[in-house]
Amino acid sequence: MKTNDRLPMMVKILCLFLPATSLFGQSTDWPQWRGPHRDGKAAEQALLQEWPEGGPKLKWTFRDCGVGYSGFSIVGDQLFTMGLEEGQCYVIALKPSDGSELWRTPIGPAAKEDAYLMGWGGGPRSTPTVDGDHLYALSDAGVLACLKTADGELVWKVSLVDDFGGSIPKWGYSESALIDGDRVIVTPGGKNFMIGLDKRTGKKIWGSEGIEAKAQYASVIKHTVDGITFYVTASNPGLIAVDATSGKQVFADTGTANGVAVIPTPIATGDFVYHTSAYDAGNTLVKLAKGDSGTLAVEPVYSLSKESKSMENHHGGVVLVDGVIYGFTKTNRGNWMAQDFQTGDTLWMESVGKTRSGSIAYADGRLYCYGDQDGSVVLAEPSRNGLVVKGKLVLPEQTDIDRGKGAIWAHPVIAGNTLFLRDQDLVFAFDLKR
Repeated sequence: MKTNDRLPMMVKILCLFLPATSLFGQSTDWPQWRGPHRDGKAAEQALLQEWPEGGPKLKWTFRDCGVGYSGFSIVGDQLFTMGLEEGQCYVIALKPSDGSELWRTPIGPAAKEDAYLMGWGGGPRSTPTVDGDHLYALSDAGVLACLKTADGELVWKVSLVDDFGGSIPKWGYSESALIDGDRVIVTPGGKNFMIGLDKRTGKKIWGSEGIEAKAQYASVIKHTVDGITFYVTASNPGLIAVDATSGKQVFADTGTANGVAVIPTPIATGDFVYHTSAYDAGNTLVKLAKGDSGTLAVEPVYSLSKESKSMENHHGGVVLVDGVIYGFTKTNRGNWMAQDFQTGDTLWMESVGKTRSGSIAYADGRLYCYGDQDGSVVLAEPSRNGLVVKGKLVLPEQTDIDRGKGAIWAHPVIAGNTLFLRDQDLVFAFDLKR
């Protein structure tokens, strides 16, 4: 056999033993809340850097997702979300290539009308988390269910209220479960503030110790500093971090504490954790280092209150790109904003349309800024010098469902060269391929 004849055979052999992503590029999936790493950033894709007049081409529209603010997780040729319909909370699977429905499975009844304040809209508001052949979904009433991704078959379900003593937050359970190894990490609140369940059975195998706080709306992230691995989330007292092995608290910070609602997911990078919240809070950056007895010492870098006219993010989240935090702030009646990560300095604020609480994502060098009032998405180039607009789209239609005091609050998702947007029962897919 000639040397150059061996190459095809070698490639064939490699194909048998290596995953496709090793040979043909990285996956473009968005498998959980805020993307592959829970930081609002999409997987690597080659996307349009500027949009034509009117925005990118609409690929398809789906009209039967029911009531709710649940986001999307997308793995392969399956898109998962949640919705409320006919008194039941459903997990729904669609085909992201054409929007056809694959299956839907009820995981529990709708929350009772007095279970939480529904004047801002009812229904599920968390994103299913995909882990291999299974997904994990949390209803607004606190039912956590494990389903098979192939057909939606229910494997197990538990109630954070009935089984673990939690209580439904003022605006419903909203966090998205974190999968860490064999654990499903969720926050019932109360004495079982944070727990880890066996992802195969739903049985409790881990829990936080000595912490009693209400469940809020942020989702847990995992991080390691100086050899200490921890889960960190936020509640009314502020940031709370728990050792992933012992369950003991390793640090806390009150910079974003407030008595109403703590919603955005923290951002952790290197030795730093950043967080922002609304309701007269603001934003904080802390630097961590190994402390005493398995704890982490907290060095406040900055803690900027509402009065400082800085980032005060309600629930649309923020992203960190090249040393800059981008997101929507309630400051000055609401603006898109850029903030220097290390110093906290405001770099710019700019108003776009009638947005009150915009959500944001990042993909292939661009920011996707989704307005909650007019259904617009502004495509922007990250810049320390201002909002550099590279295109804009407006939803072709908005839902007929009565949102009450609510708005368009499901976050944008970018996967498979496609932008996915939701407004209650409506799902839209736009072609972003470069």
